[in-house]
Amino acid sequence: MFLDNISIDWNLAAKSFMPILMGGLKYTLPLAIASFIIGLVIAFVMAMCRLSSIKLLQWVARIYISIIRGTPLLVQLSIVYFGLPDLGINISPIYGAIIALSLNVGGYAAEVVRASILSVPKGQWEAGYTIGMGYFQTLRRVIIPQAMRVSIPPLSNTFISLVKDTSLASTITVTELFRRAQEITATSYNFLLLYCEAAFIYWIFCFILSIIQNIIEERLDRYVAK
Repeated sequence: MFLDNISIDWNLAAKSFMPILMGGLKYTLPLAIASFIIGLVIAFVMAMCRLSSIKLLQWVARIYISIIRGTPLLVQLSIVYFGLPDLGINISPIYGAIIALSLNVGGYAAEVVRASILSVPKGQWEAGYTIGMGYFQTLRRVIIPQAMRVSIPPLSNTFISLVKDTSLASTITVTELFRRAQEITATSYNFLLLYCEAAFIYWIFCFILSIIQNIIEERLDRYVAK
């Protein structure tokens, strides 16, 4: 039988669990958080450019979003880390990963932010202008708080996907969760066990993040009229 040929080295599984987990805690999560925060800033700028009445800004944002969405993240990582040195720009693996992941998040989240802002009724803008607020004041105090509630679910999903996408940083030698599993595999040659263990830890991270997402959404729903 096929299953009879499967043997699990529980001693290796126990010894490798903490190093792989620490790779996730030390690099995977911080890398995802830093990239997500920077990516959101980029996304907001690109969203505002898309909403701008200035055609040049609109096209700059459109081209950026199109390039990011139309190219694989692995290629983007390779361009940043392996390509920029050809221009005399040398970047450490961790910073290269943050730059590439941030640009990727910015491209995908820009449309989420734009759609969230557009979802706020135009009457809210008019209400802000009526009480003497300017454009940016209305945007900051009236529109963004309402748009944030709409954007939480898709942006949360983007962050969860980003946590998994950090595994690609292993290709530029960032010692994150999957890279640690690869390093241990290089000496033990137990591919199935260690890669399944890495997948299990990724699942734990994403499962916890999903719970946090649900809690946030439930709290925000309290303030919405049914």
